[in-house]
Amino acid sequence: MKIIKIKVIPHASKDEVAGKVGDALKVRVRAPAEDGRANQAVIQLLAKHFNVHPNQIKIHSGQLSPRKIIQIEE
Repeated sequence: MKIIKIKVIPHASKDEVAGKVGDALKVRVRAPAEDGRANQAVIQLLAKHFNVHPNQIKIHSGQLSPRKIIQIEE
């Protein structure tokens, strides 16, 4: 299991993992931060980035915050 910190930027021009901000990965997603759409986009993007199935990625904390702790099952 891997635990990572991320900072999410919703309403971005493209979906990407854009480097680091302090000790967190900066993740940009096009989806808006409403009705869980940005969270779902983050899960899809991180699954592709880490080459795992989306079901292996969970938002451990920060459901309603731009700063999140993500758990990745390997």
